[in-house]
Amino acid sequence: MGDGLGRLPRLLTAAETAAPVEAVDVVAASLRRRFNASRVSFHIVDLTGKAVVRLAMVADVEVGREAERVDLFGSEYEQVIRTQQPTYLDGNGSGQRVIAPVTNRGDAIGVLEMELPDSPSEDALEEVKEAAHVLAYIVIANQRFTDFYTWGKRSRPVDLAAEIQYQLLPLALSCEAAQFAVCGNLEPSEDLAGDTFDYALDRDVLHLSVTDTEGHNTKAALTATVLVNALRRARRNGTGLAEQAEQASQALADHDGSHATGQLLRVSLNTGQARLINAGHPLPLRMRAGVVEEVSLKVDHPFGIPDLAPHPYRVQDLDLQPGDRLVMLTDGMLEQEADNVDLPSLIEATGHLHPRETALTLTSAVRDAAGGRLQDDSTVMCLDWHGPQERQRQVASGADTGQASPARHSRSELRARER
Repeated sequence: MGDGLGRLPRLLTAAETAAPVEAVDVVAASLRRRFNASRVSFHIVDLTGKAVVRLAMVADVEVGREAERVDLFGSEYEQVIRTQQPTYLDGNGSGQRVIAPVTNRGDAIGVLEMELPDSPSEDALEEVKEAAHVLAYIVIANQRFTDFYTWGKRSRPVDLAAEIQYQLLPLALSCEAAQFAVCGNLEPSEDLAGDTFDYALDRDVLHLSVTDTEGHNTKAALTATVLVNALRRARRNGTGLAEQAEQASQALADHDGSHATGQLLRVSLNTGQARLINAGHPLPLRMRAGVVEEVSLKVDHPFGIPDLAPHPYRVQDLDLQPGDRLVMLTDGMLEQEADNVDLPSLIEATGHLHPRETALTLTSAVRDAAGGRLQDDSTVMCLDWHGPQERQRQVASGADTGQASPARHSRSELRARER
């Protein structure tokens, strides 16, 4: 095993010698030779979180480069992404298929798939897991230089408003640390409505925000651009929470008089103290000991109307205890199409899932209730707070497997349980 893991730096060298768009192909070819595999593929998770797209495949027979989209629901790929554990399957007499998660700090980037001649030993399986982890860093590094990986994440071409909106989201939709796990998900409406979410991690502080600008299409996207970057600028300059909100509000007022609602949250990783500003935004939901309740907060004026503000933004203490799950959302999760979605019950029902799967389940439920045609963006940010006493993650190839979701029951298993 030591000799095998010693080969992993060669993957980085192989990737560095290739052009950014070919880096994954070169790594796949290297792995194929190393394991005598008949096929090596890399599949990237698309922006919807509901499918993977094949970006690289090296096999005995040369294949084309067209992206192959595979729905995740019920697939082996979904099981690997949910559980963050590799799996291997009988290849019907042709060997073994090994599928390993390609993940970095809890952000599920995709999966590595290999077809091996025989069942892998424990050492070989461990080496595949480590290779998949290295591949995550290779993808992250090379996507800075090319649009290839961004193209792979998109199921269809996007319009200008969507292009702007996607660029405002964090580069990684999920993040795990010892004290927390967080994930956001955005289901865009037919006419994009300017929802955004953001997070950043300092040495001892977690910053979160969810915002919703007025308007639709490009106007909303441009307003969101001003708002998000004003918040980021203030945050990076080290301003306090109230000053951050004031600067963002003034930036919108100076831009074109637009306004937006939002919530800004800061959590101390050392003490667990959580403080929040609510700028005219829907109240968050908190699950504690399996019970979901709305968090009672004072509601201040939206961003962008400082001249009409009766008082400065109030920084409020938020009761956040180890084991809590906090769900911040936009009003698209609560409007007419979502009437048939019982969010508290759905949050309780998904309490055993990683924030990654919970956020996707919540926004997908609202989209399904609207028949797939949302009138307003629907956005969720899901935070699991483990507590300041946690100082170290239990990491296995890029994820804390102790916090991962269980595998989804197959349809046959669900029918058996119903009987």
